[in-house]
Amino acid sequence: MPASEAFAYALLRVIPDVERGECLNAGVVLFSRRHRFLEARAVLDEVRLHALSPALDARAVRAHLRALELIAAGDPAGGPVAGQEPSERFHWLCAPASTIVQPSAVHTGLTDDPAGTLTRLVERLVR
Repeated sequence: MPASEAFAYALLRVIPDVERGECLNAGVVLFSRRHRFLEARAVLDEVRLHALSPALDARAVRAHLRALELIAAGDPAGGPVAGQEPSERFHWLCAPASTIVQPSAVHTGLTDDPAGTLTRLVERLVR
């Protein structure tokens, strides 16, 4: 079994109207350098999104979240950023943004199973 190692994660939040300050947790990006793990997992609750912003195009939000998943995965379909090293991609994904999808502050912890930890974070903080 792998040893517990440090990891960092951020929530991916949909903020339909910055002035109102409301947000919807829609994903988690988790990075563990020692485990060589970087993954973003998004789950968009369209019912909750519609309650916050009936006019917001959920399809466009899903596409944005999917692009972030592709970048985390290093998939060329994610564009030039996807070709960077995992640590650079993580920092790019967690950088402050002025778009509708924004990252939270970065949080840290220890894990011996980054994929399992990501699943637990998504279940607890997003679903």
